[in-house]
Amino acid sequence: MSSSSRDPSARPEAPDRAGPPGLGQDGIPRDASGAPVAGSGFPSRDADRLSPLNGDVSNEFEPTSDELVHDGGPGGSDCPADVSPPDGESQVGASGLPTAAGVYGTDATLPLSGESQVEAVAGQRRRRLAPVLGTLAVLLVGSIVVAVGIGTVAVPVAHTWTFLRAGLFGGTIGPDDVGAYRIIWDLRLPRALLAAVVGAGLATVGVAIQAMVRNALAEPYVLGISSGASVGATAVTLFGVFASLGIYALSAGAFLAALGATLIVYVVARTRQGLTPLRLVLTGTTLSYGFFAITTVIVFQAPNGEAARSALFWLLGSLAGANWGTLPIAAIVVVGGALLLWALSGRLNALAMGDEAATTLGVDVGKLRILLFVVCAAMTGVLVAVSGAIGFVGLVLPHLVRLVVGADHRRVLAVAPFAGAVFLVWVDVAARVLASPEELPIGVLTAAVGVPAFLLLMRRRTYVFGGA
Repeated sequence: MSSSSRDPSARPEAPDRAGPPGLGQDGIPRDASGAPVAGSGFPSRDADRLSPLNGDVSNEFEPTSDELVHDGGPGGSDCPADVSPPDGESQVGASGLPTAAGVYGTDATLPLSGESQVEAVAGQRRRRLAPVLGTLAVLLVGSIVVAVGIGTVAVPVAHTWTFLRAGLFGGTIGPDDVGAYRIIWDLRLPRALLAAVVGAGLATVGVAIQAMVRNALAEPYVLGISSGASVGATAVTLFGVFASLGIYALSAGAFLAALGATLIVYVVARTRQGLTPLRLVLTGTTLSYGFFAITTVIVFQAPNGEAARSALFWLLGSLAGANWGTLPIAAIVVVGGALLLWALSGRLNALAMGDEAATTLGVDVGKLRILLFVVCAAMTGVLVAVSGAIGFVGLVLPHLVRLVVGADHRRVLAVAPFAGAVFLVWVDVAARVLASPEELPIGVLTAAVGVPAFLLLMRRRTYVFGGA
């Protein structure tokens, strides 16, 4: 049929334009055979999978293609990010692409290219995320101020604020308040700040590791690093290793042992194909049992019962050793690692969809996984060295954050540090006051909160763990 006799109601053909590497001419991510990438949010040959654009669960662990960022493929171009309409307004037009209804007030098809459309939707998402971040930031500051006044010696909030201002900006403290000031400034404030740093770090590492190994049960300790650090910490506590380092001996021993465990896991798990999720999990889990056995033998060889009790208390997590000397190191590592992981959030979105899909979108999966392993191992080693093994923070918090802000790692990695910090500040307060004047191990309380929270999360039909 000639062009003059074509049905005027027929849909016009898409312009013949080449897309970025990994994208078809219609802007849809496709594999080598030309089929849409499974899990990309567009109709594929997999009839069993619902498209998120057609009303599937918005909190699925695997992000959709509109949350992917292509980071410099062969052509050096980027896959557009944040192109889906707001939640609850996503529609699919006749062309199979999401419409712009609710964004531009029209039913015109929203193409997957075009900087103006991308910026408009990204701006709406940032505006929705800003209140969450602002609320958590205010809540974190308020939690720290209130937490440092709670303890065996209660200090009113007004006095606490006065002491904090005097310590930060200078001021005069009356003779009767010197004791309370020392408690606040020298003991409780470094401990509260360290709790915030450790909570933020564990939540951030948990997000990254769950994406790296594509396992909803992954947490910072799944790589066996914490178990290795435990060997060094118990050796310092029970036998005085590195005693010449004074108050830094425990942290130094734990970090060096964590570094050794990291090297062992890397050497054992690495193959010619690089680091694979399955080998990482299996290697980390296996070595964890081996390190735990070594730790148990060391504890049983303790010269006295009190030393063994101290070692076990540290193994369950404790911030009792917090001081102004250890805080800066942990803070620098956590802040630097969190910023780096956030910068890699677009690649994490691709990696969460699977190695094949990530490669199609131009991500070097091997190099990315090695980089993630090094960053997560360094952060975990430092955190375990200053706080012991505090469980469930890196497992439960990432899922709770995804439930609130969705699966896009740019949003998750922005919110998770604040959520983890607030959570651990209050858990530490509970550890100090519930059995006062004694302390409870923080890991016991995080498990007491994390287990029921995780079980309730599993009962929710609207949340999907890794697509399962």
